[in-house]
Amino acid sequence: MEKEILRAEHISKAYGDKEILKDIDFSLEEGELVCLLGVSGVGKTTLFNILSGLTKPDSGSVKLKDSQGEFRDITGKNGELSYMLQKDLLLPHMHVIDNVALPLTLGGMSKQKARETASEHFKRFGLEGTQFKYPSQLSGGMRQRAALLRTYLCGNRVALLDEPFSALDTITRSSMQEWFLEVMDELKMSTIFITHDIDEAILISDRIYIMSGSPASLTKEFRIDRPKPRNQAFTLTEEFLEYKKEIRRLLFADQIAFS
Repeated sequence: MEKEILRAEHISKAYGDKEILKDIDFSLEEGELVCLLGVSGVGKTTLFNILSGLTKPDSGSVKLKDSQGEFRDITGKNGELSYMLQKDLLLPHMHVIDNVALPLTLGGMSKQKARETASEHFKRFGLEGTQFKYPSQLSGGMRQRAALLRTYLCGNRVALLDEPFSALDTITRSSMQEWFLEVMDELKMSTIFITHDIDEAILISDRIYIMSGSPASLTKEFRIDRPKPRNQAFTLTEEFLEYKKEIRRLLFADQIAFS
């Protein structure tokens, strides 16, 4: 398909005698946000490590569309996709501006130029005024905003986000989800998002892949047709509840204890 930017084809992975992933096959379109939804321990992070090139699959491949529109094999090659982990991993001894600009300085840009480039995005990411604070001076939500901006400044065309809001309290998490939808709609980033939260997946996704089983496979795809950006009011609609009911039914049908 013309809009595809990333393909994972027939990915399988085992550690010793234990199969973790089996024949996983999916795609991501340009500007799309796709959620991988499954319970903790099902293998979502293993799949992310394969997509990011940190881990090689036993079989299968990961392909990324280049600027000429051709797909090239990036299996086992790290640095091709941006990867944001659950923890923000901000360096405590560095100012926020230097934490955020780290991908630019590591890429060879001068510290001053990197600061100037990063500062241009602080207002958009709700970080204005935090440039010369230390991470310890920021709230959890602000730290995650800084980590997301750092991920964006990596400059890669696809971002992998591994449960970035899971450590936040409920109120902060809801606020971050709405903010995230607004900024992602503006940036048009192509994103794959891991979560084990059904509500979060329905709220933010264009499509949801249900990941279940042992070894894990993708058992169902849901397309969320509600226009974006969405807000928390969507979670109270009949449409939202129907999505949630069907997803829960599928998870429990596969005898997965969802918590």
